[in-house]
Amino acid sequence: MAGDVGDVGDAAGRGGAEAGSGRLTTLAPSMAIPHGGDRVAYVSQALADAFQAGDRLLVVQDSGDLLHVPAAVQALADAAVGKAHAAFQAMGAVSDAAITAFFDAFAARLADDKVWAAIGAANAADVAKAQARGRSTTRLTVSPAMRADMISGLQAWRDTPGARGRILETTIHDGWSVDQVMAPLGVVGFVFEGRPNVFADATGVLRTGNTVVFRIGSDALGTARAIVEHALDPALAAAGLPKGAAALVDSAEHAAGWAMFSDKRLALAVARGSGPAVAQLGAIARQAGTPVSLHGTGGAWMVADAAADAARFEAAAYHSLDRKVCNTLNVCCIVRERAEDLVPVFLAALQAAGERRKGAKLHVVEGSERYIPAAWRDARVTVARAEGDREEPLVERLAEADLGREWEWEETPEVSLMVVEDAAQAVALFNRYSPRFAASLISQDAQAHERFYAAIDAPFTGDGFTRWVDGQYALNRPELGLSNWEHGRLFARGGVLAGDGVFTVRARVRQTDLNLDRNPDTAKRF
Repeated sequence: MAGDVGDVGDAAGRGGAEAGSGRLTTLAPSMAIPHGGDRVAYVSQALADAFQAGDRLLVVQDSGDLLHVPAAVQALADAAVGKAHAAFQAMGAVSDAAITAFFDAFAARLADDKVWAAIGAANAADVAKAQARGRSTTRLTVSPAMRADMISGLQAWRDTPGARGRILETTIHDGWSVDQVMAPLGVVGFVFEGRPNVFADATGVLRTGNTVVFRIGSDALGTARAIVEHALDPALAAAGLPKGAAALVDSAEHAAGWAMFSDKRLALAVARGSGPAVAQLGAIARQAGTPVSLHGTGGAWMVADAAADAARFEAAAYHSLDRKVCNTLNVCCIVRERAEDLVPVFLAALQAAGERRKGAKLHVVEGSERYIPAAWRDARVTVARAEGDREEPLVERLAEADLGREWEWEETPEVSLMVVEDAAQAVALFNRYSPRFAASLISQDAQAHERFYAAIDAPFTGDGFTRWVDGQYALNRPELGLSNWEHGRLFARGGVLAGDGVFTVRARVRQTDLNLDRNPDTAKRF
């Protein structure tokens, strides 16, 4: 069964189909919907009540999730993808100079104080609404630093040479040759959480001649609308790029993302956000036959082994806890041989990180509590949560199986700690429980680093702080997203997806010998 069951009806009256059309028009409570080949999901009363003729029902084959896409939301997604698809057909006639002009104009608009004031006002309204709903605003709020990063990223794409038409390889034969040529991929669908700076990053795919259609989380939709109105659309027009080359699905409904990712016109689906939501979006895109780039679960790990330098360890931990993003330190493992002296070092780093934020929170894996001072175990702390400040124990016990949990903290740094027998055990725990994203080894032993790199199943490894894992910071290339290895290693690309990494390869032959023939013994000569 396909992911979209809009062509399924039930003749027994449990759900109805238009006569002769095979199109689903109604759903009934407890209606059975097969999925995954041998499983069944059942329609809820709420879903049956909400579903109307013209709506779509998407079935996530992996999970059996039944997703309702109202007709109006489907129409918005169709229109946005349609604009981006039409724009892609026109991008072949657009020069690299025009694309350069777009990035320059977009950056200039964001640098304009009048434009930014309008964006800032929209963002302030978004933040106020999110706070009233008890939502996290740490990634939503625009700031001078975020503005500078957005402008810098756009200028980086402006200054990046166009790659369309670049010959990657040439194979020469007698009388003819074949070039492998870099070419645009198509329409990129992008769904991301409420981080306005990512909005600018998404346009990086235009550098290689692609187009993009995006849906932003409802918390940041007002900010996105302001960016489109005051910066993005004017920049597209000024550079002469096709309208819709970067198109927003202007809907606060989650269904808009579902509808967009189920559209077969997408060449690539990119999702950033929370783990379950991203996994669901990825499953929808795969069902449509669309390649995906996903990053839904983060949290970096740090391991201090027997040869760890205490000062380096303290600095690395402290600088990995400055704010909560995907590459923030989430789990720390210290080998038992050094626990007596390094646990206090780690606690000092955590306490210092809390002093520049709002306190700290520690989770200790069962069996490691004896290394934590009684003053920590008995203390309580005010933790800044999305729903407001809460008084909680400073230290809480954690089951080993929960080491994979990513702490989505607001202003109170939150991290897990486990004392392990050796670095090999820490690696095994990482490979078993973590999303296999980023890991750092603190050690003065060069051979230990080689063993760690060979054994750890992560695309990003290091020997210091974890916050370096960022496309723009590390590689000077604004990223569309970072990929973990939670669902396996990536084929033929790295964990940083950037705009200039979205391309396909075309083969182009150049023939000089008119008499090339696969059967030369019987061929006519010219």
